[in-house]
Order: sequence, then structure tokens, then C-alpha cells
Amino acid sequence: MAIAHIVVLSAALLTLLCLPCVVAAAVCADDLPLRRRRARRADQRALRRLDRAFGAEDPLPALVDLDAPAIEQIARDLRRLDHQRRNCRITQQSEQWMAAVLYAYDQRLTLACRCLDLPEDLDRLDGFDRELERLRIESELQAAGLALRN
Repeated sequence: MAIAHIVVLSAALLTLLCLPCVVAAAVCADDLPLRRRRARRADQRALRRLDRAFGAEDPLPALVDLDAPAIEQIARDLRRLDHQRRNCRITQQSEQWMAAVLYAYDQRLTLACRCLDLPEDLDRLDGFDRELERLRIESELQAAGLALRN
């Protein structure tokens, strides 16, 4: 009889001692997959930066162009030009206007790629290939965290 009481009391004591750990695990379990996903994305970004750094032919990083606008300004320009580019067809703007907007948009895409060290080939392409390159660059910039649409 005394052994049964000892077993029951030991089980009750063990349950009380483990209860805070079980509650904490249940509360934190919802946040764990999100933390893992964020950590995985951060690791992937760090690995891409390392790959670019070690894959560069020039062992020293390029000097920063002090005359170039900040990436925030480039992002604002890209959003503004993208809006104009999409509305040129609606507002019946002239062909010269459309060409000027596309040229400015491409120049800002090139600047953004240089700032974020992303590859781009807009200068060498034309026509449909150039449009596909624009789409590829936009997706790369968005993956890098640059918001191109309002």
C-alpha cells in the first residue's frame, strides 16, 4: 500500500514539474515553422552573397559610385516609371513618349541590378527578348526585396 502511494505521488510530482515545459512547447510550436523559414531564407541570401563574392573575377569589391542614386530612390523611380509604362497604353500617349518611358525604366532597372549585384543583359537585347529580360530582372529584384509595384 505504501509503495502505491509513493508511485502515485511521484507521478503527480513529475507531472507538475513537466507541465510548464509542455505548455511552453505548445505555445512556441506555432512560431517554430515561421522561424525556420526565416532562418532558411536568411541562409540562402547569405549563401548567394558568398557565391557572388567568391565567383567574382576581381578579388577586391568594386568601388561604390558616389554619383549613383540610393537604392530607395531607384525603387521609387521604378515604381513611378512602371505606373507610367502601364498607363501609356490606356492614355493613348505617343510612341516617342512610350519609348522614352521604357528607356528610363530600363536604365533604372540596370542601376538597381548594379546596386544589388544582379546580372542583367538589357543593353544587348531588343524586342520580345528584351521584354522577357525585363520580366526576369523584375522578379530577381522582387526576390531581393525591392518592391516594384505599389
